Amino acid sequence: MHKDMPSGLTAYKRTPTFTEQSVPKGLLEDHNTKAGVWGQIHVESGKLMYIIPSRDQTKLLSPGDVGTVEPEMRHHVTPVGPVKFYVEFWR
Repeated sequence: MHKDMPSGLTAYKRTPTFTEQSVPKGLLEDHNTKAGVWGQIHVESGKLMYIIPSRDQTKLLSPGDVGTVEPEMRHHVTPVGPVKFYVEFWR
């Protein structure tokens, strides 16, 4: 589904925990990280669809799963019922 993050990266930012009701609209639409910035989607409870349209890939994330976001790769998420998740950014 995705590349592994390269070694030597450092986490530098984390979003608040979002729910199906508080997730920002921008995350529900195609968006991407900047050059050199990787993301990790962490589901705390519930389920979240992680979609990469250009690769025709969809992954259902549950607690314990991590969705890795490659730099500049357009993607979006879709809550599947009640969910709590956050995104961590690495560079």
